[in-house]
Amino acid sequence: MRSDRIKQGPQQAPARSMLRAVGVTDEDFKIPWVGIVNTWTEGMPCNFHLRDLAADLKIGAKEAGMHSFEFGAPAISDGISMGTPGMRSSLISREVIADSVELIAQGYLYDGMVALVACDKTNPGGAMGVIRSGVPGVVLYGGSIAPGKLGGKNLTVVSVFEAVGQYAAGKIGEQQLAEVERAAIPGPGACGGQYTANTMSMVLEVLGLSPVGYNSIPAIVPEKKAAGRRAMQVLAEAIRNDWKPADFLTRQSFLNAIAAVAATGGSTNAVLHLLAIAREAGIRLELDDFDRVSRKTPVIADMRPWGTYTAWELWEAGGIPLIIRRLIEGGLIDGEQKTVTGKTLWEEAKDAPETPGQQVVVPRERAFKPEGGLRVLHGSLAPEGAVLKLAGTERKQFRGPARVFDGEEGAMKAVLAKEIKPGDVVVIRYEGPKGAPGMPEMLSVTSALVGEGLGPEVALITDGRFSGGTKGLMIGHVAPEAYLGGPIALVEEGDTISIDCDAGTLELEVAPEVLETRKAKWQAPEPHYKSGLFARYARLVSSAKYGAVLE
Repeated sequence: MRSDRIKQGPQQAPARSMLRAVGVTDEDFKIPWVGIVNTWTEGMPCNFHLRDLAADLKIGAKEAGMHSFEFGAPAISDGISMGTPGMRSSLISREVIADSVELIAQGYLYDGMVALVACDKTNPGGAMGVIRSGVPGVVLYGGSIAPGKLGGKNLTVVSVFEAVGQYAAGKIGEQQLAEVERAAIPGPGACGGQYTANTMSMVLEVLGLSPVGYNSIPAIVPEKKAAGRRAMQVLAEAIRNDWKPADFLTRQSFLNAIAAVAATGGSTNAVLHLLAIAREAGIRLELDDFDRVSRKTPVIADMRPWGTYTAWELWEAGGIPLIIRRLIEGGLIDGEQKTVTGKTLWEEAKDAPETPGQQVVVPRERAFKPEGGLRVLHGSLAPEGAVLKLAGTERKQFRGPARVFDGEEGAMKAVLAKEIKPGDVVVIRYEGPKGAPGMPEMLSVTSALVGEGLGPEVALITDGRFSGGTKGLMIGHVAPEAYLGGPIALVEEGDTISIDCDAGTLELEVAPEVLETRKAKWQAPEPHYKSGLFARYARLVSSAKYGAVLE
């Protein structure tokens, strides 16, 4: 065992002495050791219950003949930090979490690793860290929240963001806004639609990094704890066989994951995260792969934000295993790819149960939309590409005057003041990986637009990114970003911008010689941070085209 380097031999007596002080017994020194990196926090509902889940993982580890050690890693709530400077922390935390998992694995030479995750960036961060660890490992998702209830309707956190826009537009009063606020989040668990957390939890199962069937079990149901104990049996078997992520992750695994995102109208954040996870695995994956796969993948799950159902209702219908089974049966993904169990995706999902009469997941021949939810656009405004979630909108062409804002705060004020009009193209810049830094999400702005009823009538373009809860003609990840002098930095108020989702183009209709004159006068703004983690991240982070990974 790798951990023997720590725990065996006369020279390790001092280490054993210290370990005895934390409860390690003579028998424990003879069995595999695993690290459990827990992203628990009492600062938000998504990860609030992970301490309880970890306790059952530790019991499961002991039952499987392993000894486990629990550690912490940070978790930033996108829903809480949204629309504030705190949102700059979110994507940066992905790298810190990955580093934390790697550090624990290498610092203690564990034989296996578990990343216990929930909120958006903990999922990819945990996956990246487990892959880097170079040992058998699993990534376990804490599960979705239950839907809120108000007036016989299911609510999610996005309902609250949209209610802000409705309030600003005078469609609801302060009391109605307060009622939505109080009802939408009933307890622990991650945001309840096919937003980023649930999109990535599905991705982790399709990649094989999570046991198929675990992640879609909601946060608070009794089955979750029992499934966690079974997951420790899976890890123990992987350790016995030295079955590591590098042994089963392939390029086709990642193409499968892209298809799953497209088929469920999943979050555009999956683009950044899959690029980053593939890089850790040494797998070639490119931005245009997302467009190519999505164009040939129909939407087979009717999920919020574009559709009807919550993640809880997906679980009631059959969960992620049912999605995987439908995708394989429809010839949309390759079921022969292996998973952490050593079995294939098809072996894991072929017997997935389906609740009679469920309407959440359908066969390919009854798809809700003929093409998937992701589009990659290129053009004079985005030479290195931009990303759109098409499943959230029916309008595929748009042309209008630019309304330019150097940051999200100014754009939000304009939206709430009703200064944005039908036909406008809202441009929010200097929110990219380097410029913000951290590439904040724009859910506050996009939801306010939708809440005001402007969703179908305006477009929004940014070098930042969007929440999985975003819907409408919202284009993010524009690269090169404004802070690097990309074309988005040169847009002026009133410039005409044209979008064609079918052709895959995003054009700034300004003569090249005019742009050259503007570029000669352009200067990068002063950075928001000149020291510390945020400044270091800004210096090292790559373009969104490559997943905003650290170089």
